[in-house]
Amino acid sequence: MKPTEGRKRIVIEEVHPTVNSGRYPARRILGDTVEITAAIFGDGHDHVAARLLYRHDSQRKFLSTPFTPLTNDLWSATFPADAIGLWHFTIEAWIDHFDTWVHDLAKRLAAQTDSAQDIPLALRIGANHLDAAASRAKAADAKKLKVFATNLRSLADANLAVYETPITPELIHLVEKYPDRTFATTYAPVLPLWIDRARARFSSWYELFPRSTSSSPNAHGTLRDVAARVPEIAAMGFDVLYLPPIHPIGAAFRKGRNNTTTPEPGDVGSPWAIGAGEGGHTEILPALGTFDDFDALIDTTRAHHVDLALDIAFQCSPDHPWVTAHPAWFNHRPDGTIQYAENPPKKYQDIYPLNFESSDWRGLWDALFGVFKFWVDRGVRVFRVDNPHTKALPFWEWCITEIHKSHPDVLFLAEAFTRPHVMYSLAKGGFTQSYTYFTWRTTKSELTDYFTEICNPPVSDFFRPNVWPNTPDILHAQFQVEDLSERRAIFQQRIILATTLSANYGIYGPAYELLEGRPAKPAPGKTSSEEYLDSEKYQLRNWDRTAPHSIAPLIAQLNHIRRTNPALQRNEHLHFHTIPNDNLLAYSKSSPDHTNTILTVVNLDPINTQSSMVTLALDKLNLPWDAIYTVEDLLTNAHYTWAGPTNYISLTPQATAHIFRIVRT
Repeated sequence: MKPTEGRKRIVIEEVHPTVNSGRYPARRILGDTVEITAAIFGDGHDHVAARLLYRHDSQRKFLSTPFTPLTNDLWSATFPADAIGLWHFTIEAWIDHFDTWVHDLAKRLAAQTDSAQDIPLALRIGANHLDAAASRAKAADAKKLKVFATNLRSLADANLAVYETPITPELIHLVEKYPDRTFATTYAPVLPLWIDRARARFSSWYELFPRSTSSSPNAHGTLRDVAARVPEIAAMGFDVLYLPPIHPIGAAFRKGRNNTTTPEPGDVGSPWAIGAGEGGHTEILPALGTFDDFDALIDTTRAHHVDLALDIAFQCSPDHPWVTAHPAWFNHRPDGTIQYAENPPKKYQDIYPLNFESSDWRGLWDALFGVFKFWVDRGVRVFRVDNPHTKALPFWEWCITEIHKSHPDVLFLAEAFTRPHVMYSLAKGGFTQSYTYFTWRTTKSELTDYFTEICNPPVSDFFRPNVWPNTPDILHAQFQVEDLSERRAIFQQRIILATTLSANYGIYGPAYELLEGRPAKPAPGKTSSEEYLDSEKYQLRNWDRTAPHSIAPLIAQLNHIRRTNPALQRNEHLHFHTIPNDNLLAYSKSSPDHTNTILTVVNLDPINTQSSMVTLALDKLNLPWDAIYTVEDLLTNAHYTWAGPTNYISLTPQATAHIFRIVRT
């Protein structure tokens, strides 16, 4: 089949960044200089020119900037991402006949002693190019171009024995302003790019249960109690405070302590069993306080430069108003009862999942969007979404897009521990950050392979990892050890890995600070459950955060290190270095300008001292191969002088890591 215009001779391919050929936007951060690369080429020896066209969604006209060649038909162009939200870009490229002529003339002039070089004819060809440029130029520039063309023809008529080049920088600049794009190729489709605010790239999350924040033993905490904790959480270096659901909790089939199905009087139930007589997803559990209290909490977090993140769990208790008002939104069993949530052999009798194949799916979508809109209108700008992979993927793409139309600064964290393609699809569909498999990656090879995958393109163009050593749902087997010294070493190891491997991380705060490692169902010689004993999901807890075994000081120190070292605030320059001991993991991160480089070495063995030589890829540290340099341990303030790529490391379980800042001498 013939093309509509066969004189378009340029091919544009391998455009980066793109996600699924432009089906989804790649993601960058406000203030970034966005680099676009592509393979741009044509047939023969004619020169190619190209420009990047880009605009924010609020702009009608594209701005442009030229591409510059890299190597082997690869080109690069950049533009500043100076507004959050949706951007669009494409590439336009064409045969540059004038530039081809300039270089051809230079070669002819260099070989003009050869009688075969017809310099006057070449000059007349150039004059024709200038005439064509003049026809496209503005009045003053057109006049200048005509003068240049006349001069070229006069020079040709002179028929000199030896010619000097008539090409000047002024002439080249003038012609470049008016290129001939008659047969230009434009890349299709126009590609999307989403720009987030800075907290999307770098954040430290602290999770707590509001009902466990009271200073009085066994008293139900309130939102005012949470507000009183904010200064301390901010002082520890956290910038996102995440609360599990704060809505009314159902009474029907309420779970008791340790997930029993026979609650005792006074048992508070699971916050994820949402909905009661007081209302559903847009109401506050009365025991937590009022909307005035909520507004005061928002004001407090903002005053301390902390984002308040709310949990959005789209599921209902049997007492939720939607159950009677919208029965079509739920799955009904043959006996007429509503299907409760199950993950055999687990049963969640206090929770009804929503039916995304409902005949009233449009009404369901609108209601769920309305939940987000309600809390956004009350000032919430961060949401942690519970189990989004169990809801229709098209819903998330639509819902997040709709929220971002009016509030592009809203961030969404996907709590989806599921198959990689599903996790990646949620990120492509709009989720700002994503939970990861970090919790279950414990060996050197597992950590190296996984973080290499998620911190590099193509995955890193759409997927931003947020790593959590623990959550209220997950007490990994590695933490379930009796010996306090060994448990402390493991907790220290994992928080150091989390804070230095990923720019975004979080902890289930009080439990992590206090080394909570008691499983709900221990088995002889091993552990058989990732559930906590006396889990906060089902009861109030009083945490003694002043306990001497708390690692809160270490966590605060790590957050300070992250805030004062730009290298740890992004992921794209993560590199793993060679160390032959499988119990030692060495990796570095650098700031984009390489003025700040952090080298971390972690002992993965919580019982034994581990030693080895480490061989560094010095080019990744912006050091010459024969460098003599200082490494400053930010955990201990110790300084060591190293020479060349290979040096000695030894780490005990108690001093489980070095976090070195490279000091170039």
